Formats: sequence, structure tokens, C-alpha cells
Amino acid sequence: MPTERDALRDRLDRATAKLDPPVAVVDLAAFDANARALVDRAAGKPLRVATKSVRCRALISRALAAPGWHGVMAYSLAEASWLVRSGVTDDALIAYPSVDRTAVAELTADADLAAAVTLMVDDPAQLDLVDSVAGADRRPPVRVCLDLDASWRPLRGRLHVGVRRSPLHAADQAGRFAAAVAARPGFRLVGLMAYEAQIAGLGDEPASAARGFAIRAMQRRSYLDLLARRGAAVAAVRAHADLEFVNGGGTGSVAATAADPAVTEITAGSGLYGPTLFDRYRAWRPTPAALFALPVARRPAPGIATVSGGGWIASGPPGADRLPRPWLPEGLRLVGAEGAGEVQTPLVGPGADGLTVGDRVWFRHAKAGELCEHVNALHLVDGSAASPVPTYRGEGRAFG
Repeated sequence: MPTERDALRDRLDRATAKLDPPVAVVDLAAFDANARALVDRAAGKPLRVATKSVRCRALISRALAAPGWHGVMAYSLAEASWLVRSGVTDDALIAYPSVDRTAVAELTADADLAAAVTLMVDDPAQLDLVDSVAGADRRPPVRVCLDLDASWRPLRGRLHVGVRRSPLHAADQAGRFAAAVAARPGFRLVGLMAYEAQIAGLGDEPASAARGFAIRAMQRRSYLDLLARRGAAVAAVRAHADLEFVNGGGTGSVAATAADPAVTEITAGSGLYGPTLFDRYRAWRPTPAALFALPVARRPAPGIATVSGGGWIASGPPGADRLPRPWLPEGLRLVGAEGAGEVQTPLVGPGADGLTVGDRVWFRHAKAGELCEHVNALHLVDGSAASPVPTYRGEGRAFG
């Protein structure tokens, strides 16, 4: 009896029948459903599009056109300036400090651009760099956002849980830095961000039940710590600046972050595409919207079908969860000794013997936007029709 995944495979195959793989698609019905579900989880707080998880202007604009979404969180200053100048957004927050002097020069030479872009800072040296490019008396005010480290440091700081981002961890550190920014000519402190990667970016239902229990216990305690610390930091910073926004969260923590009264907006992006890393979350799992197809090129033995290419490995700590996953047809898996190869990928499992040379296998990527680094276009599937839109790569844009 055909399953929903069988029907999806048939629809994707028909929509892309005239295209030679490799081909990447985004199912618009799933994309739009994910966008609505994220808004529901945000409980009235606006969502920023995390552009590194989308990397396609057409789809960033599609998300921004939906109710509940406003502004982008870009991953580089050059990218943010491009998105503003091309009319995608008039509100771009940079997720990381920028030391790109060329991009800073472009920003400080244009009052309209400077009014639309907010830099991320956590160190006076980052402000010094801006001043070295264009002094405060020779530029419009530069908008900045303070990056508060959201990692959990139990045992009096002897244990670090989370990513290593900002040196500003305690509320008093944030307050002192805010005072320094407020006293500095040429800068406007307009926001505070705290990204809780150990909650938003870590699936709480891994294969091991014991590990899942430990992760959930860690996340509960970390959340309570951050709830108090972020609130105290916001209060300390507001003593020196009239904040326009307090940003937090990611796809994996939208509902929890929305419940923090100190937070005014939430960032999300991966949940629009639904990559495989989010299959390991209990609270909410997006519908897979982004997939890519590779062609079966050979049948080396019974029970094995080999596709061309496939080594589209995701960033992060090396492991099986960073590999692309064969998704359609069902009943396929990678070979442990070979994994996903640069020029070919053998697949085994009960689905292999149903494949012939020329058939296509649909994969899901482990991380959302990184799929777009491998293709020049995404084919937007609406029903059984597909239309191409360029990725960043397809527009000749690569941002570090």
C-alpha cells in the first residue's frame, strides 16, 4: 500500500522529470507549513530569518512575506549589505562580529545602509576596527548589538556546556560593556542577543535513551540559569541604552525562548527546510521541505544501488549525523565502510533492489542552508510543477 513518502517521491520525480540530477528542491507546501508552525510556537513574538539556514533570496523573501516574520539574522556583513541593497530586508542583524574592513567601509559610507544593519559586538577591539576604517566624525552612527554568552557553566564555571562565543557571560560584564559602548561616539547600542545553542541546537532525543535523558536534564537546568542571567543582563544593559530588541533562540528552542519575558524576538531558519538534525527533537519536528536527488549509476551487486556523488557532508563535529540521509524511496541506508562519497555513494537495504540505472534517490541534508553550497538553483515544487530560483552560490555570492 503506498505511503505518504511514496506519494512525495512520485510528486518530486514528476516535477523534476526534465531535469538531470543532481537537483535540489524545496517543497513549498512543507516550507509554508513549517513557517506557520514556527510562528505558532513563537506565541506572538516576531521571528527573524536566520539566512545561513536558507541561503536563497527568493525563499528568505517568501518567509518574510508571511505573518509573524520580520528582519533577518545574516551571517556576514557583506551578505547583510547585499540583502538590504537588493530590497530583501530593511532590518539585518549580523550574527557574528565582523572584521571585514571592506564591508565596514561600505556600511559607514552609506547612511541608509547603516540605518538598516546592526553589527554584533562583544569586545572594544571590534569598535576600534570600525573607527580605524571610518572615524566617528566621518560616518553615520553604527548600530550595534551586544552578544551575551548563553552557555551554561555549572560547578562554579569549571564545566562549560554550549558553544564558545562571547566573553560577556555575567550580567555585570554586559553592563560594563554597555556603558563603554554608550559613552563611545559614533555607535548606538540597540540590541542584545543570547543564543542558547545547548538548547536550540542540540536534539534531545538521540538514539541512546540514557543520553537523551541526560541532555534533557542539562537543558532544563541550563534554561533556568539563562532565564535568570539573561533577564539580569538585559536590565544591566538597559541602564545604559534604550534597547530596540532582545534576540534569542533558534529552531530547536522557539517555544522555550518565547516563554522568556526578557526576549522580544526569536531567530529561526533551519525549521523552514527541515534537515535531518531536527529529527532528533521531541518538542517539534519540521516537515522535510528541502531534498536533493542523485542518479543511480550502477548496480554492483544484488542488494546494492550506487548513486553518483553524494559527499555533501555537514559542518560540525564529525559523525554519522553529519551525513546526508537517503530518504526516498524508503528502505535505503549508507554503507558504513564508505559513507557518502565524493564521486559515488553505494546504498543498501530493502529498497535497493527496486532501483535501476537512471532512477533517482532523494536525500535530505543534515544541516539546512549548507545544501545550497552544492547547487546553483533550488527548484521550488508547487504541486507537481517546479520552477528554479538561484541560491547564493548561483548568484555568485559566497560569504565566509
